[in-house]
Amino acid sequence: MTEKIFDLITIGESLIEFSTNQKLKDAECLHKYYGGDSLVVAVAAKRLKSNVGFITCLGNDAFKDYMLSSWNNEGLDLKHVKVVDEKNGLYMVSRAPGETKEFIYYRKKIAPAKLSIDDIYEDYIKSSKIVYASGITQSLSIASREAVKKAFSIAKENGVITAYDPNYSSLIETVEDAKEYFEEIIPFTDILFMSSKYDTKCIFEIDSIENIMKNLADMGLQTVVIKSAENKGYYVSSQRNTSFVPFYTENVVDTTSSGDAFNGAFLHAIANSFTIVEAAKIASIGAGLQAQGIGAIKSTPYYDEVYNIYKSGE
Repeated sequence: MTEKIFDLITIGESLIEFSTNQKLKDAECLHKYYGGDSLVVAVAAKRLKSNVGFITCLGNDAFKDYMLSSWNNEGLDLKHVKVVDEKNGLYMVSRAPGETKEFIYYRKKIAPAKLSIDDIYEDYIKSSKIVYASGITQSLSIASREAVKKAFSIAKENGVITAYDPNYSSLIETVEDAKEYFEEIIPFTDILFMSSKYDTKCIFEIDSIENIMKNLADMGLQTVVIKSAENKGYYVSSQRNTSFVPFYTENVVDTTSSGDAFNGAFLHAIANSFTIVEAAKIASIGAGLQAQGIGAIKSTPYYDEVYNIYKSGE
């Protein structure tokens, strides 16, 4: 059996982030950082002291060195980050006090869309306890969609846990595409994350958490997490047994990528032998702390912040 060097390997896009706590029309300065759903998952797990690898294609533009040095400083394994002659995507996010969040994507024909099956190495996938990708990764291009399927297929053949989040967004994909991505990858998926606000209504068109859980169990899913903003918590199910873990806090500033921060913390905990309920509690703390700042990764918490709260039982 291949030695498990990594707790988690994520596959997906990297983006430049420009954020502000003013409305975009008023902001004279935007804070530069980086994001992307699979990258947030990777960093969230890494900041909790997991060993994490990241697979992506990075654009050879003015942001390349900033991205690489930042990810190196985070401690991510970057052996399978490939630099290509395309631009990097970016997004802008604004969360002015008392105002609706503004979010703008620029992600057409970007470097991560160059991801392909040639970037998926069997030995690398086999060296991890868990492999993660999302519907956003699949949406980048036909080639990236094939890359996700290849990675999950290798993982399933070699006893590596697979984790998937449809992460549906109407800014990125159609409902029909989201359903197609889901149906293609679900036979290879062990852990499924979904949002009741977006994913379940889009893919299943069912409101009942109980009925959704039953459908997913019938599909053979081992572990399911449904994030419910309406009920202010997480439904976690395994072997048809469902538990509820409340949000750590309702005092949030910006929920951009808080679901991704949850996924990274949850997978960190699973890789370190916590139960699914314990993992959800740890991840709820991580996501809650992350949502108290602006942007995707900048406010993602570190080990001591999360575990001091978890161990105190607050």
